[in-house]
Amino acid sequence: MVGIKEIAKRAGVSISTVSYALNGSHKIPEATRERIKQIADECGYIPNRAARTLRNQTTRTIGVFLQNYGGQFYSEMIKGMNTMLADAQFDLIICCGSRSHHFIPERMIDGAIILDSSFQTEEILDYAKRGCKMVVLDRVLQHKNISQVLLDNRNGVLRGLEHLRQSPSSSNLYIVTGPEENYDSNERIAAAQSILANDKKVNVTTIKGDFSRLSGQKAAKQIEKEYKGQPLSVFALNDEMALGVYEYFQEKEPKMGKDISVIGFDNDWICNYLSPTLTSVNYSKYEWGYAAAESMIHLINEGESEKKSIPTDLKIRESVYLP
Repeated sequence: MVGIKEIAKRAGVSISTVSYALNGSHKIPEATRERIKQIADECGYIPNRAARTLRNQTTRTIGVFLQNYGGQFYSEMIKGMNTMLADAQFDLIICCGSRSHHFIPERMIDGAIILDSSFQTEEILDYAKRGCKMVVLDRVLQHKNISQVLLDNRNGVLRGLEHLRQSPSSSNLYIVTGPEENYDSNERIAAAQSILANDKKVNVTTIKGDFSRLSGQKAAKQIEKEYKGQPLSVFALNDEMALGVYEYFQEKEPKMGKDISVIGFDNDWICNYLSPTLTSVNYSKYEWGYAAAESMIHLINEGESEKKSIPTDLKIRESVYLP
């Protein structure tokens, strides 16, 4: 592999001049810089990024830590992150699994965006104490090296419950939850409990789910057993579980959108293709990812970053029965 010594020899300049040229420095004339870059291209020169990292103590790379990265939910979020980071001349890598956690304290990345409940809070705080920069999307933490960008879950739940109150099905409500360790699920449950605390007209049943389609189907089976011929509502705390409810009651009694009103959360693309179309709490995954990356860059460059909240609203469709 050709190195900068060989390029310097061919260009008839010093090694430091080649280094300045390849790093875009304006300390040398533009004509010289362009000539050196042309020689480097002709030689097939590839910069040694690891060596540059050791010299500069920076990688220009941000890691986003996810439990998985399948489906539209993560693709939109990652697109938002990548757009912002590309503008800031940073690269993005996607990290899954406990082994990748070592990237943070070993400084293989300049910062971490975390949406992964497998991280223990104590672990994140320990990294922060070592000077590592992190943005969390799934918990509230107080440290100068940690910023947070969180969904406004309460407003989303409030909008959903307000809409359900317009339906005859509102007096009998099932809430299908997410995983016990999931921050957003817990925030949504807490919001619902707070909003409904003094509402004596609503009978609330909570069914444990895990954000999967299968857990939505299991919840639907329980609802079917307990169905007494009266209209009822289901607030699934994500759209995957709402889809499971739909699949279970397909071509069955009671009927979706008539006997059973359903609201989901996340406003995934599938909402428009279900029958009846699914009413769901909406927010921009792209905006969430972009804001997280923006906070990360502020944290790196400025040493601090303001906490941000991603707004939510309700996308009303046909799944809530309104007489």
